[in-house]
Amino acid sequence: MFEGQPKGLFALALANTGERFGYYTMIAVFALFLRANFGLDPGTAGVIYSTFLGLVYFMPLFGGMLADKFGFGRMVTLGILVMFAGYLLLSVPLGGATVALIVMLAALLFISFGTGLFKGNLQVMVGNLYDDPKYTDKRDSGFSIFYMAINIGALFAPTAAVKIKEWAESSLGFSGNDAYHFSFAVACLSLVVSIAIYYLFRSTFKHVEGGERKKDAALQPEEELSPADTKARIVALCLVFAVVIFFWMAFHQNGLSLTYFANEFTQKSSEGVQSMAFDVINLFLIIIIVYAGFSLFQSKTSKAKGISGVVILVALALLYWKYTCINGSIDLSAPIFQQFNPFYVVALTPVSMAIFGSLAAKGKEPSAPRKIAYGMLVAAVAFLMMIIASQGLLTPNEQKALADGGQVGPLASANWLIGTYLVLTFAELLLSPMGISFVSKVAPPKYKGMMMGGWFVATAIGNFLVAVGGLLWGDFPLWVVWAVFLVLCILSALFMFVMMKRLEKVAK
Repeated sequence: MFEGQPKGLFALALANTGERFGYYTMIAVFALFLRANFGLDPGTAGVIYSTFLGLVYFMPLFGGMLADKFGFGRMVTLGILVMFAGYLLLSVPLGGATVALIVMLAALLFISFGTGLFKGNLQVMVGNLYDDPKYTDKRDSGFSIFYMAINIGALFAPTAAVKIKEWAESSLGFSGNDAYHFSFAVACLSLVVSIAIYYLFRSTFKHVEGGERKKDAALQPEEELSPADTKARIVALCLVFAVVIFFWMAFHQNGLSLTYFANEFTQKSSEGVQSMAFDVINLFLIIIIVYAGFSLFQSKTSKAKGISGVVILVALALLYWKYTCINGSIDLSAPIFQQFNPFYVVALTPVSMAIFGSLAAKGKEPSAPRKIAYGMLVAAVAFLMMIIASQGLLTPNEQKALADGGQVGPLASANWLIGTYLVLTFAELLLSPMGISFVSKVAPPKYKGMMMGGWFVATAIGNFLVAVGGLLWGDFPLWVVWAVFLVLCILSALFMFVMMKRLEKVAK
């Protein structure tokens, strides 16, 4: 899986892993922080949450435009510095008054602008590595590896957010509201790690940083496209952007309405085998088993196979030992459910690559646009599961009224959310890395930064629309909330299939 990839891929992926760890540590508790610290209702908290997410993914458009002029590497470095300033502001506990709200909003602007400079341009650099003819056929698999690395950071983020908050409360004596800021401070440290990785291994990707276009133009002239070809590519990309808006609108409910569901409608404790799923170390051991298993079957030497076998046995022994140590039940915190999506991404990426690699060898691999359409259908299945899970449950307002009176309403099994995140991850693996790969391949050379920014603008619009989940969270039955996203995913998939010939034409 990792063979034949450019060395710069791994350096850029690891730099992104550190930044994403900090971001997802913050985002794991952000919606709950807004409600607890400022006393906001679900809808208002949802609007702030979705607006921030929207800005995070809208700003790469401007970051891409700046990078097309000044170079991708310079914007990546500047982005890390600006993000650091934002996370630093967010880390200061100032209470819940007006000044604290203003400082928080300023911090969010810094973080979103810094991410805009960093995120899209780093991915353009990854795509540029595959412009080299010897790496061309590795583009899709390279972006799958890159995407997996992002989610390694995201995997540990929810546990870090919860544990650090609990430590600040129990060991340092901070109140529950002020303790949230310690979770945000983790992002500052993760950015230090990211910038260190970036510059330590810069030699492996410096040639794709850009910034010296005029000097290099004579030596490496850009591909010239006719106006008609350029228009066809941009139109095709805009069609894909229109569809992914609704995917991200649905997918990023994981930080809003799905987190509300975890907080208000999901069982509050877990025991037995199920409780093992909420320990990130157990999940990491499963990931080790998956990768060692692939190594066992793909290694070319008996020594490598033997090492892989030993690793699998050790990981299995540790899991069994941890099972024997289970004693009673554990309390469940709503943010911890967000670890399942990145866990599935990391664990399933080699499976996905193996499946598509096998199909490619037979000449039957679906095109990137077709994978995106399939991803929308799979996302619809996830919300169908939530409709089933919500049968017999009260509305959010009814549930809140019971809780205010000291009573407990009906709760759903944690397995529903665990399963929903699994299905959503299948959808994500079909759509997100393939979409980014499609953009890097199809974008006209002169507009690479701007077109990658366009992908993020589509994501931004989807994130602005995430607020719909919060606005529906009240008097509507839960099945209505989930049905909205199910219908949008199905309609988006149908649109993709109608436009498939045009999209596949430019993807060749």
